[in-house]
Amino acid sequence: MDRLSNTVRPYAWGSTTAIPALLGIAPTGEPQAEMWMGAHPGAPSRITRTTASGETELSLTEAIDADPEGELGAPTVARFGPRLPFLLKLLAAGAPLSVQVHPDLDQAREGYADEEARGVPIDAPHRTYKDANHKPELICALTPFAGLCGFRPPTEAADAMEALGVGSLKPYVDLLRAHPEEAALREVLTAILGADPAEMAETVTEAAAAAERLGGTHAPYARIAHHFPGDPGVLAAMLLNYVELQPGEALFLGAGVPHAYLDGLGVEIMANSDNVLRCGLTPKHIDVPELLRIVRFEATEPGVLRPEAAPSGEELYDTPVDEFALSRYPLASGAAPTDLTAPTPQILLCTAGTVTVGELALAPGESAYVPAGERVEATGPGTLFRATVAA
Repeated sequence: MDRLSNTVRPYAWGSTTAIPALLGIAPTGEPQAEMWMGAHPGAPSRITRTTASGETELSLTEAIDADPEGELGAPTVARFGPRLPFLLKLLAAGAPLSVQVHPDLDQAREGYADEEARGVPIDAPHRTYKDANHKPELICALTPFAGLCGFRPPTEAADAMEALGVGSLKPYVDLLRAHPEEAALREVLTAILGADPAEMAETVTEAAAAAERLGGTHAPYARIAHHFPGDPGVLAAMLLNYVELQPGEALFLGAGVPHAYLDGLGVEIMANSDNVLRCGLTPKHIDVPELLRIVRFEATEPGVLRPEAAPSGEELYDTPVDEFALSRYPLASGAAPTDLTAPTPQILLCTAGTVTVGELALAPGESAYVPAGERVEATGPGTLFRATVAA
């Protein structure tokens, strides 16, 4: 078992206070958006191992590369190759993230192969597929957490737009009411992303002012527009379900589902991929043709998840993916140790109290890596999240 030293990513949308507050340290004044826990090559966690020559610091990626089966277990290597198949994060949104969608596994493989064949540099700003993997993800709220998730019924989106009283929105309102669901959503999103930028900026500005006057259910879109004035993604956001999670509740984001995180602190887990197609609220490249191929144009309920409790004390967030499983353990003071031994690799993250795993005491925001098959028990008082590979 290894204590993890993790990198905090300073993306512009990050909260300046949420992660420092959890860690019990002073804010720096800079945004602290994500703390990564895992073996992603972009920012792998670091560990210290004792070798014949003494203590050596190395990345978790290096440790896994040196002995994949010893670290991950033979079944995990057989299923996913010699790499940790998930990435765990603390995510702290102080401003909206881009509206985005992820491909399924077949789409990712096809898209990656196509761009490789065309010689698109992997670091090119217009490159869409960074790898050949899908990126299902789950976000579990640690504080009240706001987001957008999936299309709402076209008639609801039409009502919301019409209530703004902005004349240039009428064509979108009419499309949303005149077509079958899939066609309506596809045509309106296509029109929004393909509109003249100057005309769209004017429409969004008028819509934002009206949303601020109306307040209520329109207030989130006014807040989004405050961060992204004139961005067509503001109108794209109005096509989506607005969701507010309470601590302990979660959202699962599968392939093709447009979504955005707006505000709050949460634990996020995902398949180890960088494939993101953006739909707005960003200055980055938007690949409209590929986006329209990937998006699932259907109205869906947001699907708020609550953990399912087991007799062992584990509270599992049930998701339909193989790469990861996320569960939570509320550990009471004085209770018998909880056995967390598993045949799969694990990352354990404390989010409240003080949790002891093996010989390591973890404070809020601290984490540990447990190789496959290594015996480990946990005691509280505190709250522990466990990330591992789905059985």
